[in-house]
Amino acid sequence: MPLFTNDCIVQAAQRLQDQIVRTPLLQSPMLSAKAGCHLWVKAESLQTTGSFKFRGALNKVLQLGERASAGLVAFSAGNHGQGVAAAARAAGYPAVIVMPETAPRIKMDNCRWWGAQVHTYNPHTEDRQVIAHRYVQERGMCLVPPFDDHDIMAGQGTCGLEIVAQLQEQAVVPDVLVLNCSGGGLASGVTEALKQAFPAVQVVVVEIEGFEKMARSLVAGVALGNPSVPVSIMDGIAGPVAGAMPLEVLRRHGVQAVSVSDAQSLHAMAWAFNALKLVIEPAGAASLAAILAGKIDVRGKQVVTVASGGNVDAAIFMQALDMMPHP
Repeated sequence: MPLFTNDCIVQAAQRLQDQIVRTPLLQSPMLSAKAGCHLWVKAESLQTTGSFKFRGALNKVLQLGERASAGLVAFSAGNHGQGVAAAARAAGYPAVIVMPETAPRIKMDNCRWWGAQVHTYNPHTEDRQVIAHRYVQERGMCLVPPFDDHDIMAGQGTCGLEIVAQLQEQAVVPDVLVLNCSGGGLASGVTEALKQAFPAVQVVVVEIEGFEKMARSLVAGVALGNPSVPVSIMDGIAGPVAGAMPLEVLRRHGVQAVSVSDAQSLHAMAWAFNALKLVIEPAGAASLAAILAGKIDVRGKQVVTVASGGNVDAAIFMQALDMMPHP
């Protein structure tokens, strides 16, 4: 397997130049005081399609050429699907997104808005990869993987290059980087970018409490899966398996892992809305939740995290607003 390096990310950034949003790196005195550190939040909820996933999907699709002429297929909890749908539209290809029938309505609707066909399945009785590969075999469509792919990882890593530049503009050297993690595409890409610029930064990934597949994979040295489908509002990080390619990067850089509950995620969503004026989905708030819940020692440190997505159904967001903090 070729080594994934920062050069892969730099090439992706050149490819995606002027086609993605340079999202802001935000700081709130109120939120920093609550967290007990100097906290910087990368607002990827403001990226095209409402999540970081557009970066990796577009980087992959732009390199497919004639291989994608019959169209693209992807399996996704929603955000990768939206990214692929938007990338397919930009490139002029049809797309099919395989999504669990439990996916948030906003994510399904948005995939359709971008012009994709949505194929729903029962996550308890059907295998999303089998369904997607059927489209590959029967229609000749090109599969766009969600995370276990260097082109996808490099695209997500462009978020990290932006963070590096934004921190350097502020003359800030980060002590801790905290990232939401499912398959590991975002975590590996951003980790590689920040470790290149700031070798001493401590990196922590955040998963769903009770479903710590990446944590177990980091210990075992091989990519593992969850024993069952998580019952959680954090659908964006509830994927069944860790990625082997992202795992190699995370292990090489000594990444650690923690986990959070749904209630802690809702609490973080409320704080992000109140202090940063950001709408973040539950999975997108997992890393902030870990910081606010004291899962990581961040006292007095320079801490960076990524609000990775903002595609949340209104009913779930209302639950977060019911927990609105009173500073």
